[in-house]
Amino acid sequence: MLEINLTAVFAMSQAFARQLIAAQRPGKVINIASLMTSASRPTTAAYTASKGGIGQLTKALAVDWAGKGILVNAIAPGFIRTGMTGPLWSDAEFDAWVKKRTPLARWGTVEDIARPAVFLASSAADFMTGQVMYVDGGWLSTF
Repeated sequence: MLEINLTAVFAMSQAFARQLIAAQRPGKVINIASLMTSASRPTTAAYTASKGGIGQLTKALAVDWAGKGILVNAIAPGFIRTGMTGPLWSDAEFDAWVKKRTPLARWGTVEDIARPAVFLASSAADFMTGQVMYVDGGWLSTF
């Protein structure tokens, strides 16, 4: 879990930044974090640790690379309805829990994540770095 969710992100970010720095070009890194960057639920210790690491990695790289014009931010999705999360949303009890627990009372969509990614990649986010954007239908706000 740590190799895929954290170490690979670090390695890819480094490779991308090396190319930008060598070319003396600015750039943007958008990491994918999770609700579990700031919260947890039973049986998710490894996943939660890896996504918590993404939040801190995002901040650390943002500080390290700001002087090179490389902005680093993360999107932290809530419960998003995809093929990969099918076993969760097809479980009636879990589906009901997510909808009840989320103030917008629904699962997110891929489009709900795509729009913030476009924003972070655009010039509209040129003064943002080191941020974790939670796109979760208000899930974390209920704590």
